[in-house]
Amino acid sequence: MSAAQGVHKVVIIGSGPAGWTAAIYAARAQLHPVVYTGVPKQDPGPVLPGGQLMLTTEVENYPGFPHGVMGPEMMGLFQQQAERFGTRVIAEDIARCDFSRRPFELHAANGDVIKTNSVIIATGAVANWLGLKNEMRLATIGGGVSACAVCDGALPAFRDQPLAVVGGGDTAMEEATYLTKFASTVYVIHRRDSFRASKVMQARFMGRHNAKVLWNKAVVDVLGDEKITGVELKDTVTGEVSRLDVKGLFIAIGHTPATKFLKGSGVELDESGYILLRHRNSYTNIPGVFAAGDVADSAYRQAVTASGMGCMAALDAERWLAAEGVH
Repeated sequence: MSAAQGVHKVVIIGSGPAGWTAAIYAARAQLHPVVYTGVPKQDPGPVLPGGQLMLTTEVENYPGFPHGVMGPEMMGLFQQQAERFGTRVIAEDIARCDFSRRPFELHAANGDVIKTNSVIIATGAVANWLGLKNEMRLATIGGGVSACAVCDGALPAFRDQPLAVVGGGDTAMEEATYLTKFASTVYVIHRRDSFRASKVMQARFMGRHNAKVLWNKAVVDVLGDEKITGVELKDTVTGEVSRLDVKGLFIAIGHTPATKFLKGSGVELDESGYILLRHRNSYTNIPGVFAAGDVADSAYRQAVTASGMGCMAALDAERWLAAEGVH
């Protein structure tokens, strides 16, 4: 930060894989980044410093960890690496952004006003949950409840076990089809009598020998203490309550990008609230404002892709600042 003007070179908003990777690259480039990690909140679902990996137990698909690594541990390592190169970390939310003039002004929830020449937005996207108490408890302790089958479905605990997926869109079909590779049976639980998913995605799932659909059913409780043992279902037509024994529950009812704080900032979002990027890089429509990770990626939502985007954003910011004469 310039001592004369009190203006940062780059501020990174968010502290998942994208944010920490951006911080590592920016710090090594002598940009003296500041990371605003955010604070835990429940809207919508649990939003945690460290991102969705804070709700993931064992991560087996991130390169460099041949024996796997716990999600929170990996985010701690990312943070340590960023801090090693001089990244400053502030545990506070950014509530509002003013990108109408430079330096930009970021308004923190505690009333602080932060001035910066560039911003990297890496606030991620939050999985939509059912909102059941035991659902969230089991999700946070590694009890067999997850919002990402591609992330967690291949874990040994789920192999050759009955698993359930909640949802009816393309994401639910994709997740359920993926799980059929490992599970004894995959139940798709849907509260209506037809899917919203495309016909091709439906056919791909329904064609698997271990695929089953439970129509007109809603999950009203998640059962189990340390590990999930089943779910309680309510028929949306008759009201009848039943139990389904499963060893894993995957919630696939969509994601909500963490972009509420950008309202009125001028940053362009798509119809679902994700940040729109320019030219297949990290540039938003506002020069000097970059985005990385799940906040701008509705397709992949993986730790490794988020990290790659964080790298891109830091490199783009470094080059942009240099072109603007900010040293």
